[in-house]
Amino acid sequence: MRRTFIIFAIAAFLFGSAAYGSKKPRVSTAPAVTQKKASHAGKRSVVREAARRASFRHPFRNRHAKKAVPAARPRTSPETDAPPEPPAVVESASLGKTRIAMPPPLRGSYESLVRQNEKSEAADGLERIEDDDDLADRIASGLLVPVPVSASLNINGNLPENRRYCRPWTATFLSDLARAHAVQFHTSLLVTSAVRTVEYQKQLGRVNGNAAAAEGDIASPHLTGGTIDIAKQGLSRQEIAWMRAHLLPLQQAGKIDVAEEFQQSCFHITVYKSYVPPKPARKPTAETATTQTKPVQDQTGKTSTRQQKTSRKPAQAMPAQPRPEEPEQQPVPASRAEAPVEGL
Repeated sequence: MRRTFIIFAIAAFLFGSAAYGSKKPRVSTAPAVTQKKASHAGKRSVVREAARRASFRHPFRNRHAKKAVPAARPRTSPETDAPPEPPAVVESASLGKTRIAMPPPLRGSYESLVRQNEKSEAADGLERIEDDDDLADRIASGLLVPVPVSASLNINGNLPENRRYCRPWTATFLSDLARAHAVQFHTSLLVTSAVRTVEYQKQLGRVNGNAAAAEGDIASPHLTGGTIDIAKQGLSRQEIAWMRAHLLPLQQAGKIDVAEEFQQSCFHITVYKSYVPPKPARKPTAETATTQTKPVQDQTGKTSTRQQKTSRKPAQAMPAQPRPEEPEQQPVPASRAEAPVEGL
């Protein structure tokens, strides 16, 4: 009986060990990423523990210490195994707009109006035009010339035909000013007023309270034909600044006087005869007939001198050549075509 129990115990032990050894080890089904995260987590915990222990040893030093950032490795090219060139440093550029300095306005004054009358009458010898008949006589005699309308200079269409005239030196000034302005801005200027008569100035004074008197020391310089008004309406800020900078040196040189008006919004400009320099005197022409002495032998055999006149043939006139066609006049913007009431 005892022997049988021992045999059964040994058999059970052997059977159990055989069954346990036949089982395969269990394989983890977790992805590789999870295992990597776990390994990194373990490393971080070790680093945190080391940092925590160091903070207790040096609390003040670790509080103000900066975290060290490892330097990035330069990427190498697979072909040359040389580090690439460092990127170019780009500096930020300022895109601010440049401001144009605006010259101060060329304001008129009582003294300026008196000076315009004195210089026009005393220095230039101009007289005030009384009425339309007097105006027509001066136009017919050539003392007044038309305003030089061109592609760069227009005139107010509301002006009557007989008041679109000015003095010859004023016309030269207008041509020079309009040409210089067109080169700079490629636009045209507008003349709003030119010559006037005393009769018309009296009528204008009843309508426009800013108009100058028709008689006296401060009468309107328009009555002599040497003054014109150029509209500011429609001009940009840059154009107004250019006009002020262009007219100021001429005023300082005594060739013009400018009164910038704001109620009628125009440049009131009086041009003096000194703006156009005097032409040099012409040299006297050679005589058409000259006398020459030619020795002549008479019947007695003696030689004597005889004066013979030889005349020069007049030069043949060259055929007239056709004049080049003038450029077409550009249309005037509506803002400049509608001129305000005439000013001084």
